[in-house]
Amino acid sequence: MKINVARTSGFCFGVKRAIKEAEKCRSATDEPIHTLGPIIHNPQAVKKLEDSKIYSKDTIDEIDNGTVIIRSHGVSMDEYERVHDKGLSIVDATCPFVKKAQSLVALLAEEGYTVIVVGSKTHPEVQGILSYGPENIMVAETPADLEDMGHIKKVGIVSQTTLPTAKLEAVVAHCVSRSTELKVYNTICNATSIRQEESEELARISDVMIVVGGRNSANTKRLVELCRTIQPDTYHIEVAGELNAKWFDNAGSTGVTSGASTPTWVIEDVIKKIRSIDSK
Repeated sequence: MKINVARTSGFCFGVKRAIKEAEKCRSATDEPIHTLGPIIHNPQAVKKLEDSKIYSKDTIDEIDNGTVIIRSHGVSMDEYERVHDKGLSIVDATCPFVKKAQSLVALLAEEGYTVIVVGSKTHPEVQGILSYGPENIMVAETPADLEDMGHIKKVGIVSQTTLPTAKLEAVVAHCVSRSTELKVYNTICNATSIRQEESEELARISDVMIVVGGRNSANTKRLVELCRTIQPDTYHIEVAGELNAKWFDNAGSTGVTSGASTPTWVIEDVIKKIRSIDSK
């Protein structure tokens, strides 16, 4: 069986940077280190940091001293200020592309635009981005979320960095006839678009698709959705132990791709397991 692996599988730039910041912080101090929320959406990577005594906490109230690492998804302005006011040391590992989206929301609001963030309102990245805009800021994952928007003179749009381009395009198209002036910043990370395109290409030429990544990872789940529309035999796993030999019955080729927060060693374990299944 042929195994095709996506060229961009493994950590994206923002995730690599966040992990390096955490490791650098650990080597520089013996003080307690915490991340405000999981630094990335991958349980295996978070567990590895815990082994280095870097612990994820859900709220600032749980952190009394030491250093706080701001996760790659960013946090809200209020959370950042609370960490600062508590006198904790801060290491900001927010992805630069997320930082850009945050600053563009603030800029659009300052210029008098009604701001729309295209993405999932429950995602931590989006929740952080929203805090940089005014109270009337809107979130839309699909045009249906904007059915009642009416006509707005000036509309400014930014997007969640891991959003499929088609979702941004659909919301923009919806807003064209509902605004007099429309300004759009495509803040989707280019690496995300490339990863999605590569995964779709693999799905077209593979009998089975394996998508590796955390079940709490939005960008991984989107890869699963995209691949499954092309290749129904698409499976989402976190680790090699979840592979099922029956998936590969009569398969001549398998495609392997991963979310942006999936460690290389996890992907390598998956590939090794698939080879061992094929050799039986």
